[in-house]
Amino acid sequence: MYTVIGGVSSRTFRVLWALEELGLTYDHIASPPQSPDVTKLNPLGKIPVLMDGATALTDSVAIMTYLADKHGGLTAPGGTRERAQQDAMTMWLIDEFDAALWLTAKHGFVLPEDQRLPEIKPFIRKEFARQLDIFETKIQGDFVMGDTLTVPDILAVHCLNWAIGAKFPLENAAVNTYAKRLRDRPAFKRVRGLNIS
Repeated sequence: MYTVIGGVSSRTFRVLWALEELGLTYDHIASPPQSPDVTKLNPLGKIPVLMDGATALTDSVAIMTYLADKHGGLTAPGGTRERAQQDAMTMWLIDEFDAALWLTAKHGFVLPEDQRLPEIKPFIRKEFARQLDIFETKIQGDFVMGDTLTVPDILAVHCLNWAIGAKFPLENAAVNTYAKRLRDRPAFKRVRGLNIS
């Protein structure tokens, strides 16, 4: 059994969703970043942390990829062209969605006030909207990679949810339809039903 450490309203959601999709059992500890039980496992104080036995794994995408590879779901097999395409999609989402949202958060509330540059936020929102239209062209069926849910889908929908919370305009009907379909999955709903922390 795994232990997942981190609040549901963070990138921890991605890991919990992956575990639910894979049908794996886990314990969940809703600790915030920089808390003592996080920093003893990840000196950076970042969440999520996945405990696999005595080993602490960090970074939500690395954890999801590990779980997918280990349990044979949510991924194309390693060493295949399909996996290379999937990994490219994952990296694109990190570069274009996740990074934009994190940069906005940093300049909204994470950084000390005297280090924030609020004037960059409109530019980031505009760029995110442009990337949203590009993302639409990358959806290859019901899911990003075709007919099967993969790690990039979990990453994409989590980022789209984050964008809603950050008040980014999401004015792409096809992407919104895609995201709604994935939010209707039972595994997503089970994670959403956890105590928010």
